[in-house]
Amino acid sequence: MNGLDALTVDLAPLLPWTVVAVLGGLAGVLVLYALLRRARGAVWRGAAAAVLVTALLNPSLIEERREPLTDVAVLLVDESPSQRLADRQAQTEAVLAELRRELEALPGIETRVVRAARGADDDGTKLFGDLAAALADVSGRRIAGVIALSDGQVHDVPGSLQELGFDAPVHLLLTGRSDEGDRRLAVTEAPSYGLVGKEIRLSLRVDDLPEATPGATAMLEVSRDGQRLPPVPVALGAEMELPLMIEHAGPTVFELEVEAGPQELSLLNNRAVVVVNGVRDRLRVLLVSGEPYPGERSWRNLLKSDPSVDLVHFTILRPPEKQDGTPINELSLIAFPIRELFDLKLDEFDLIIFDRYRRRGVLPRAYFENIARYVEEGGALLESSGSAYAGPLSLYDSPLGRVLPGEPTGEVIDRGFRPTVSEIGGRHPVTADLAPSGKPPSWGRWFRTVDAVVRRGVTVMDGVEGRPLLVLDRFGKGRVAQILSDEIWLWGRGFEGGGPQADLLRRIAHWLMKEPELEEEDLRATVVEGRLEVTRRTLGKRATDVEVTMPSGSKRRLALEDAGHGRWTAILPADEIGLYRVTDGTRTAFAARGSLNPLEFSDLRATPDLMAPIVEASGGAVHRIAETGIPSLRLVRPGRDTMGRDWIGLRRNNDYVVTGVERIPLLPGALTLLLALGAAMLAWWREGR
Repeated sequence: MNGLDALTVDLAPLLPWTVVAVLGGLAGVLVLYALLRRARGAVWRGAAAAVLVTALLNPSLIEERREPLTDVAVLLVDESPSQRLADRQAQTEAVLAELRRELEALPGIETRVVRAARGADDDGTKLFGDLAAALADVSGRRIAGVIALSDGQVHDVPGSLQELGFDAPVHLLLTGRSDEGDRRLAVTEAPSYGLVGKEIRLSLRVDDLPEATPGATAMLEVSRDGQRLPPVPVALGAEMELPLMIEHAGPTVFELEVEAGPQELSLLNNRAVVVVNGVRDRLRVLLVSGEPYPGERSWRNLLKSDPSVDLVHFTILRPPEKQDGTPINELSLIAFPIRELFDLKLDEFDLIIFDRYRRRGVLPRAYFENIARYVEEGGALLESSGSAYAGPLSLYDSPLGRVLPGEPTGEVIDRGFRPTVSEIGGRHPVTADLAPSGKPPSWGRWFRTVDAVVRRGVTVMDGVEGRPLLVLDRFGKGRVAQILSDEIWLWGRGFEGGGPQADLLRRIAHWLMKEPELEEEDLRATVVEGRLEVTRRTLGKRATDVEVTMPSGSKRRLALEDAGHGRWTAILPADEIGLYRVTDGTRTAFAARGSLNPLEFSDLRATPDLMAPIVEASGGAVHRIAETGIPSLRLVRPGRDTMGRDWIGLRRNNDYVVTGVERIPLLPGALTLLLALGAAMLAWWREGR
């Protein structure tokens, strides 16, 4: 591009302006006086004075060498998830190609394409933030205009031209169609926590856009942790409360999905997900000890150390068959409330523990039947076997026998041994990382174990000669754990270095009460630093691949890698905002990047309403591509209209940079002296005639 010259006159006074002004004023007064007196040389004296005053102003001719700058036209392309609906993306690419071709034909225009809001975020689509970043190196004086190719669902629109940062037209070429309709589901209020066994209430609303038929309803499908609940009818356009039950501790995932409406842009906003963390109010534990012994205190101390545990502990101090004449009112401090505990209030306990218990007639057979029913309906039972379990008074010979997984052989082995984690126990979350990886445990010895044949469940710890020591089993809806020894208390006393007594018993209790982090067959997904991390825990030797459903609806298959201790993992970049669904065919997990119900999907219709204020303030125009076609482009001068019925304008700014400056004095010293002396001599000559 050729440079352009610009000439201007510059004054650089040799004396201060006030001094020059005073001297010029005095000279003017004297010349005026001479003119009034009709002096013959007055004009030439005035000319000499004018030359001298002008010389004091030191005038120069400034010649600037200017390099014109191109004007910048911005094509702002919306690539948010809502732009991927219907044919919006195809419309955008077609218009983009046509506009680029037209802009290349316009002289002095530099075209910049800004692809913005690729993933959107919790606060919706932010086009203008990306626009400001892309124009950080461009002066506002060079911007000819911005042409936004969007569905209009933009959530960071500037409120004024000052916030926009430049004075140039912003045009909106709108994708989509004006007659679009959509059904959406919005969760307006949801609790973060809920008590296990109690109901929570979700507030939600279903709308048909632009408007629903009066009195219309839709069916809402509800799933809890992947299990479908009965569908619920929902009145359109009205807020309602939905009661839901929290059944276990830890995260509970509720999926809500309303049936498709008469018009649908996408089913993405027909779904919502709410995660509620279940917490237990208090853990109620019933501990029944068959006789006093050193380990009884270990059980009590362990359970009482947890402030969230309400412990009811009874010890059978005196068997009924012992008759020594002691008065009945002196046999115990309080009466053993067996009917209240094992009949009336049995279901109120979260865990029942039998420690070295033998059948002595204290508990009638009907109450053992109650305990078996309690387990079958979802309760938890822990049995720590003493030598009596192998004898005729064994709990196995009561109705509890159908619940307990280990059938005693009648043999009690009194021999020192070190408990070990079994092969499958190395993958079970209760015992997986209990011992250092790859090394035999250095725990203290136990000296008694009851031999048993395991009929059900999994043996996670072995005792003497590989015989079962700790068995975990699911019975009906409940769970059972059986420790085939009564000497775990030796670890708590530190015998031969002790062992992980507290950690093991805590894990057993939490597994029995169905704590999610100790599930042996589990699938978890989390988003960490922009990555989707999938963890599958299984007792099997191989985990099947999982299928990941992205927030946009696309799917991808992931192979899991062995991470040890029964854990299999995989990592996937989480580029999209929204909910990720992970399934292996039998289990489903969810993870969210940003909001579970993002603003981006709250309204999927293409609309000019959000951007209209800044478009109008900047002198731009809105054209819906599907209805008006692609407008032509024009270059307009500042102050002229920048829009028309079928065209949009870009402002020609004529901005430039100065590449060189040359200063030329208009009155050099010699010329000033010559002119002043010449005028003075002419004045003297005129006055002398």
